[in-house]
Amino acid sequence: MSTSSDAPQTADLNAQTVSQIANLARLSLNDTQSAEYAQSLNKILGMMESLKGINTDDVEPLKSPFDNPQPLRTDAVTESNHRDEYQAIAPATEAGLYLVPRVIE
Repeated sequence: MSTSSDAPQTADLNAQTVSQIANLARLSLNDTQSAEYAQSLNKILGMMESLKGINTDDVEPLKSPFDNPQPLRTDAVTESNHRDEYQAIAPATEAGLYLVPRVIE
């Protein structure tokens, strides 16, 4: 589905199209639901078309929608290494790894 960005697109979905999409998605919709969803989707698509018309040439991209940077916690070790204690009760270990029986030959 290739479209050029200059070509206007019609965003009119009807109940039949919504029913076909629902069928492909394995959803069960009755005629009333299909008509309601078509109307709702047309509103959403209309809003998206109006957003396309907004000039954003002089708008810098944002890293975050927040004015202040997100506070980060300090990168400090808060737990000690318990690997030897945990592996002491394991049936088999080697070089800090747990050994398990071979499953796939």
